[in-house]
Amino acid sequence: MTSLLATKTARRRSIAFTVLLAVSLVMMAFSSNSSVRELQNGVGFAFRPIQGALDQVAGGVASVANAIAEIDRLRVDNAALRAENEQLTNGQALTDEVRRENEQLTSLLQLQAGFDHQTVAAPVTSRESSEFKRVIGLGKGTNAGIKVGDVVVVGGGALAGRITSVGPDSAMAVLLTDGTSTVIGQLVSTAATGQVVGQLGGVLVMEQIDSGETISPGDEVVTAGIELAGGIRSPYPKGLLIGQVVDVRRDANDVVQTAYLTPAANLDKLEFVLVILDYQGGLPPIEQQPVECTGNGGTLPEGEQPCFTPTARPTASPRPAPSP
Repeated sequence: MTSLLATKTARRRSIAFTVLLAVSLVMMAFSSNSSVRELQNGVGFAFRPIQGALDQVAGGVASVANAIAEIDRLRVDNAALRAENEQLTNGQALTDEVRRENEQLTSLLQLQAGFDHQTVAAPVTSRESSEFKRVIGLGKGTNAGIKVGDVVVVGGGALAGRITSVGPDSAMAVLLTDGTSTVIGQLVSTAATGQVVGQLGGVLVMEQIDSGETISPGDEVVTAGIELAGGIRSPYPKGLLIGQVVDVRRDANDVVQTAYLTPAANLDKLEFVLVILDYQGGLPPIEQQPVECTGNGGTLPEGEQPCFTPTARPTASPRPAPSP
């Protein structure tokens, strides 16, 4: 039985091989015929536009696929470049910030080195710039030697304000532009003095200047540092830069004139300041206050405080008796 099946299978394969060989010979015979070749060429010519269209469609599909792949690649590259650009921008911003802080600290250190007073540098940790106040908070306090009344300056020797309250590691300072601030200023060009009053708008007003003084825009104003009788000293050391004159108003019927100043420093953008620790304004301590001279003359003992002669008080002249 098995041999019979094998014989049938071999016979089928032989028949199939013979058929295929015969078909191949027939096709070869037909392909060599000129009529068949012309028919093939005609069919190929007729289907050539369709084939071209199919080739174009295939090419278009391939182009679209390539474009999509290119867009995806560009998107990835763009995201990578954007991230790299953000890193570079952040790094540059950090570098600029560090450079700016270094410049400010260098300016303060140069001022500190050339100052006659003992100072301490302090960072500005807060600020209040409202329509009522111009106050800054500092990151140092009594632990650094700061006390109420100390004078605050910035780079270039410009006056910024005074300490009004202090804690162990913090302090508050009222700026020149605060409405409660008043400083006796002096014009560098003429030595004329006047009261410099703070204005919340940022412009300082120098009042009570003698009308006979010549004031020009651009004139600098510094602290007068006036010492009064009895040992009273100005709350601010002499020679600190306050600002520059930008305008002058004079009333022809008045004996005084008013100058308007721009502060020497941008007080709304302070980041570091110097606090003067060893200047004593106002009345000196009791042991340093001068005493009234006794009139005995001679040489004062060593260590005794200087004396002063009181100014005679004017007395009222007697009124003439009314005529009868």
